[in-house]
Amino acid sequence: MVLGTDRRVLALAMARMADALGNSFLIIVLPLYIASGQVAIDGIVGGRLLGFTLTEEFLIGLVLSLFGFLNSFGQPVTGRISDRVGTRKPFILGGLVVFGVASAAYPFVSSYAAILVVRAVQGLGAALTVPATIALVNDYATSDDERGGNFGVFNTFRLIGFGFGPIVAGIVVAGGFGRETVTEYVLGGLTLSGFNAAFAIAVLGAVVSFALVVWLVDEPPRAGADAADDLSISVLDPDGGIDTVFAVGIGTLFMALTIALFATLQEPINTALGQGSTLFGLQFSAVVAANVLLQVPIGNWADEYGRRPFIIAGFALLAPSVLAQGLIPLVTTPGTLVGPGLMLASRLVQGVAVAMVFAPGLAVAGDLARDGRSGTTLSVLTMAFGLGVAFGPLVSGFLFSFGLLAPFAFGAGLAVVALVLTVTQVEETLGGGSPTPEADDPPAVAQD
Repeated sequence: MVLGTDRRVLALAMARMADALGNSFLIIVLPLYIASGQVAIDGIVGGRLLGFTLTEEFLIGLVLSLFGFLNSFGQPVTGRISDRVGTRKPFILGGLVVFGVASAAYPFVSSYAAILVVRAVQGLGAALTVPATIALVNDYATSDDERGGNFGVFNTFRLIGFGFGPIVAGIVVAGGFGRETVTEYVLGGLTLSGFNAAFAIAVLGAVVSFALVVWLVDEPPRAGADAADDLSISVLDPDGGIDTVFAVGIGTLFMALTIALFATLQEPINTALGQGSTLFGLQFSAVVAANVLLQVPIGNWADEYGRRPFIIAGFALLAPSVLAQGLIPLVTTPGTLVGPGLMLASRLVQGVAVAMVFAPGLAVAGDLARDGRSGTTLSVLTMAFGLGVAFGPLVSGFLFSFGLLAPFAFGAGLAVVALVLTVTQVEETLGGGSPTPEADDPPAVAQD
């Protein structure tokens, strides 16, 4: 046991941290790479699609969102297949190979269409890796009262990789903190641009993850042959209402969407608050920082006191913290530290709220996953989170036309809906959940 959790969970967490760092590198690097002129988009920008004029910003957004959509929609499929064949490691390793090879391909493609294909392949690689990894974390829990702690440790390391990746990526591309130009590295007579160095680090992240999984992660005993016969995703509860896991999945979708609202609005927020990119970067990272600090203790507390109270408290805290981000620019004076300080505080509170929802929510799904189908069950939440992150920027970009408050008011409204769903539809599963339905229960509604 290390950090109060299984060493295999820690190995998976470190592998996911390296993988997340490599992917978050590309979130920063790809927009710069496309805008640098090294990708041929001149014949595309200014064109028309479904009545809309194509802009460089739209093309960049499409590249970034494509990964999220393919990753999210692919997860239920790969999670279901891994349940059916009763194995996890091959999916994790195969996904890392696909992601690493695609990362290595970027320096060799120069057309926008090719960049789209490579990013799509990376999304499919992630779809192979994520459900199997989460399922293993769940499978390693020998009892319900350690599941929340396992997910807390796993999410902490994953968020460290995701949160620090963009910072490191900017330093690698520019060759130092605060620089604006793309640097070049000379290694034994070989000249490497900052872009190619960043792509190489993304590949390295996949290689490190692969090695950790091969050396330190073993396959748990396979569940019984009949465990994976029914791999449908329950939408409705046999006793009426919405299935608990599906309700938590809807809440996770809304929560992730509120996280992603902020990034698209950097310019108007900075203008309204009279601040620079450094303060915006701190505010953006505050949600991740709060999660890194709180995922483990909240996961452990959820194992001791129950899942549902934390999820309810998290959504109750999420709604006002998101709404405040739209109100602060309207009620503070630009150029003072009051507005930026309040924005930082609201982002920290949002991070606390996210931490209270995420690890306990995964623990709920793990509690209710029958033997041999944790990949299918947990993929509901991982898909929901990925879709929220993918849709968030698109939603905020559209709603901004109605004013800076509109995206955040919409996000706060979603948080309230998630709170109501949790209170009315989510049952406590610690010590009281039954992962096996009665024989005379009506069949679940399948979501294909």
